Amino acid sequence: MAQAKQLIEKFWQIQNDNDYSKLIPLFADDAVFEDPAIGRVEGIEAIAALLHHLTRELADKKMHFEVLEIAGDEHVAWSRWLWKRPDGDIEGVGLYKVLDGQLISYRDFYAVPVDG
Repeated sequence: MAQAKQLIEKFWQIQNDNDYSKLIPLFADDAVFEDPAIGRVEGIEAIAALLHHLTRELADKKMHFEVLEIAGDEHVAWSRWLWKRPDGDIEGVGLYKVLDGQLISYRDFYAVPVDG
């Protein structure tokens, strides 16, 4: 069974609903979220606040993600994706660590657009 890979597949299914708060249950209480444009966010309360903020800020911006590839095993997964934006697509990679069925580490890698 590839627990980490399955969790990330679920993550990406939920993500394109444009309600990022639905992702909160996927994160462990002591999870770490890292993103080049956002920075490092630690703990479920801070991650939940971020996901609620993203829902408010991004829901109507006509952006979505297209997953190109997901791979993983029991504890680690990665994905390659396109962030489809009106101002131009951005390709990125996510690296994820999973423990007991929840994300303990989420880290995105991509070139931050000049316009934010």
